[in-house]
Amino acid sequence: MSEPAAVAPVVSIEHLYKSYRRGSQVLPVLEDISLTIGAGEFLALMGPSGSGKTTLLNLIAGLDRPDSGRLTVRGVELPNLSETQLADWRAANVGFVFQFYQLIPVLTAYENVELPLLLTRLNRRERREHVDLALELVGLSDRQSHYPSQLSGGQQQRVAIARALITDPALIAADEPTGDLDRQSAGEIMDLLARLNQDFQKTIIIVTHDPEAAAHAGRIRKLIKGQLLNETEPRRD
Repeated sequence: MSEPAAVAPVVSIEHLYKSYRRGSQVLPVLEDISLTIGAGEFLALMGPSGSGKTTLLNLIAGLDRPDSGRLTVRGVELPNLSETQLADWRAANVGFVFQFYQLIPVLTAYENVELPLLLTRLNRRERREHVDLALELVGLSDRQSHYPSQLSGGQQQRVAIARALITDPALIAADEPTGDLDRQSAGEIMDLLARLNQDFQKTIIIVTHDPEAAAHAGRIRKLIKGQLLNETEPRRD
C-alpha cells in the first residue's frame, strides 16, 4: 500500500526579507524568515514593539509584499499576484481581526457583519442566514440591532470576529485582538478563537505581546529585531 500524500501547509515562507524606506534610509524589518504553518494550526507571534510581528502577519494576509523570498499561502505565491488579484485572494481566503475592531459606527452589529457579503452573489435571505449563524456563533444573537457605541469592547470584538468569519475563510489573522480589552473580556475573546480553531479547524495566526493570550495558541514563535527565534511551547496553567 502506498504512503498517503503529505498535506501541503497553509503557509510556507522561505528566506523572506522585508524593509521600508524612510527618505534615503532603508530600514530592515524582517530578515531571512522561514516558517511553515499547517492547516488547522493556532500560531501566536510574539515580540517587543518593532520586532516585525505585525509586518509578518500583514505579509501572510496579503496586505503587504516582501522584498524577496518565497511566500506561499494556500498554494498561491502571493508576490506573483497583481494588486487586483491580491485583493480578490484576500477577500476569499482571509478574515481579519484588529485591535480596535474597525467597525463602522453608523452600522448595526448585523450590518457590520453582513458587509463583506455585499460583494458576493448571495441574495438577501442567504446573507441573513449567514449573519444569523455568525452572530450566534459569537454569542451576540440578541445584539444584532445594536450600534458599536452601544456595545462593550468585548462585544465589539465579537462582532469583528463574526465579520471575519462570515465568508468562511481558511485563515484568520488577528493583530493584537485583546490589546484594547480588560482581562476578563480578553480571556473570553481568546477562548472564542480557541474554540473556532478546535471545533471548526480554522487556521489562526495572532500577533500579541500578552503571554496569557499566547497561551491559548498551540504554538508560539517569537521575533526579535526581525528574526524568528526557536519554537516556544505555550504556557499552560
